Parts: sequence; structure tokens; C-alpha cells
Amino acid sequence: MADNMVEPLVDRTNKLARTISHAQDELHSFRTYLRWMCVDQSNIWMACLSWFMFIVFGLVVPSVSLFLLACPSCDATHARPYDWVVQLSLSSVSALSFVCLTGFVKKYGLRRFLFFDKLCDESETVRKCYTVQLNRSLKMVSIFVLPCFIAETAYKVWWYASGASQIPFLGIVWLSDTVACFMELCSWLYRTTVFFLVCVLFRLICNLQVLRLHDFAQVFHADSDVGSVLAEHLRIRRHLRIISHRYRTFILWCLVLITGSQFTSLLITTKPTSELNIYRAGELAMCSITLLTGLCILLRSATKITHKAQAVTCLASKWHVCATLDSFDANDGETPRTPAIHGRQALPHVGTDGESDGEEAGDEEDDLDNNKLIPAYAYSTISYQKRQALVTYLENNRTGITVYGFTLDRSTLHTIFGIELSLVLWLLGKTVGIS
Repeated sequence: MADNMVEPLVDRTNKLARTISHAQDELHSFRTYLRWMCVDQSNIWMACLSWFMFIVFGLVVPSVSLFLLACPSCDATHARPYDWVVQLSLSSVSALSFVCLTGFVKKYGLRRFLFFDKLCDESETVRKCYTVQLNRSLKMVSIFVLPCFIAETAYKVWWYASGASQIPFLGIVWLSDTVACFMELCSWLYRTTVFFLVCVLFRLICNLQVLRLHDFAQVFHADSDVGSVLAEHLRIRRHLRIISHRYRTFILWCLVLITGSQFTSLLITTKPTSELNIYRAGELAMCSITLLTGLCILLRSATKITHKAQAVTCLASKWHVCATLDSFDANDGETPRTPAIHGRQALPHVGTDGESDGEEAGDEEDDLDNNKLIPAYAYSTISYQKRQALVTYLENNRTGITVYGFTLDRSTLHTIFGIELSLVLWLLGKTVGIS
């Protein structure tokens, strides 16, 4: 009986575990950055520290600033009537970012979350370019955070230095002001950095798929098998579905929270009794710039990868047309094959309107989206029916980043912009009389 027993290939009793990371791999610097940001929850002690820092800088310090430092008795330049919108907006968005980021890393592991475990199946060009973009992502977070932080620091230092006698503190005035200013700046830096970090990571993951699509576009410039092309497209489509599933809650709630924050700011600043100047509304404007910048990163990254993914259909259709024309010319007894090929190879140098390549069409043209014809290769090895079946599949299975079934493309952004513009005009009509 023992000889007849067959050992199963997969042990279904064991659940899939997280991808194991090594201390000195390519994610070492990124993991160190997460540890310094106190969002690393790799063990119980780091998890406790992470939640403690979030509660202190994400909830306690903003609450103390809102209820104890509102200073309603201060003069016109030191009063902060819009501080509740600033604190509520930053805390809500940072809480969403913190919960999503820690949940991603805890559930999938950093390597799996950033798709480093799939890079072994990619080309050398994709691996090198993605590693370079990973190293640049941390610098990008600093580029977005530092200018706003410098402006926030200048405002806080001025507010505490010029209004020390009016701020409700006990004990040593200068020491209380220094501690309060430092805690407020740390809270602002923590919340803003966590929010931008999640946005930049989404941009990084989308850029990986853009690199894969550019690499995938090369199959249409060679004698590739339709089955292998379909398999690669299905793999890219699956990864885009995974990204959409992971980030859909974050993108949706960011859109809701930031839209609500902007409409609230517009409502309270357009009231007839509101006084607006750089001292009273400067921090509110800085908060709006910060939130809108992060939202633009998310939407631009999503629409870019969606546009590139849908451009594959155009590229495949163009590949099919060029291959069909080449097969007809090869079977035409009156038309020599060699001159026809040479004639078509000269066509890519001419645009669709007869203009030469000397007149630039724009910086957005690439291997996926351009007006150049595909040179003829050994298309005779691929049948017309196979090419037509592939093009039909791509036309009926458009892919991209989706949020609960809604594809984030340019038409969706136009719809969102139209809805929000209508709400803005309606709100302005109720407050300042614009119709």
C-alpha cells in the first residue's frame, strides 16, 4: 500500500506566507526609512511604537492644538478661526494613509507589496529602471514635503514668537512656546509625510507597470507567437487588477475626504462675515495645496497607467494591419515584394498628415502610443485568424486602474471635474451670489 501512495505536489494544509525579506537586499534603505518614520510593524515592539507615534502626532497633538491653542481672545493676526478644518483634514487623511500603509506591509510584506518578488520574471531593463525609481521615490517624498514644511515652520515660528503674551500657557513662557511649536511642527511633518509616502508608493507601483508595458510593446516588433503575447497581457492585466484591489479603498476615501475638506474651506471662507488675510487663512491654504498635490499624484498615476494599458489595443491593431498589408503584397503577382517593403519602411518617417518627423508631434509619443507604422518582419508565420482573435480580445478586454468597477481614465477625470465644478458654482451662488 505504501508503494501506491502518491505524494501531492501542493500541500493545501499550509497557507501561503509572506515573502521573506533579507536585511541587506535592495529594500534595505527603504525599510530603514519606514523604521525612522515609525510605520514599520515587523514585530510587536515596532508595532506598539508605530501606533503610539500615530496616536501622539496624528490625534493628540492636533486635538491639543485645536482646543487649547485656538486663542479666541487673540488679535486679528493671531486668531485661528480655520484651524479646525486644517487639523481635521490632515488628521483624517493621515489616519487613512497610516492604516492602509501598515495594513499593506503587514499583510503582504514589503517585497510582495512593491512587486519585487515578480521582478525575476521581468527583463533586465525593467529590473534596473524599477530599482532606480525606487531609490528616487524617497527623494520625491522630500521634494513634495520640504517646501510646505519650510513655509509651515516660518508661520509657526512667527505665530509663537510674536504672540507669546497672548497664548494660554502656564509656567515659563518661552519654554512652553518652544515645546508647543516643536510638537506642532512634528505633528504636521508626520501626517504630511505619511500621506505623501502612500501616494508616491502608488506612483512607483504604477510606473513598474508602465515599464512592463513598454517592454511588452517590443513583442509587436518581432515575429512573436500570439499565445505568448496573450499570456503576457493576461499577466499584466492580473497585476493591474491586484493594484486596483489594494488601492481602491484608499483612492476612493482620499477623493471623498479631500473633496469634503475643499468644500468646507470654500464655505467658511466665502461667508460675508469672514475675514481673509495671510495670517488667518495662510495655514488653510497650505493644507489645501498639500492635499490637492497628493490627490493629483494618485489620479495622474492611475490615468497614466490606464492610458498606456489601453494603448496596447491600438498598437496591436496597427501590428495586425501592417502584417495583413504585407501578406497581401507578398501574394500579389503584379506588385514586387521588395519595393513594397521598402516603401512601407519609408512611411514611418512621414506623419499621418504628410508632415515630416522634423516637426515634433509631442513628448508623449513612445513605443506604445505613436503615429509610426510597424516595419514588416516575418509575419507570414502568424495566421490572419490568430492576429484577428488577439485584436478582438484586446478590444473587448480593456484594462487599467479601477475603483470598484469604474476605470480611472481621462474621461472619468473629466466627469469628476465637471461634478465638482458644478458643486463649487452652486456653493459660490449660495455664499457670494455667483450664478
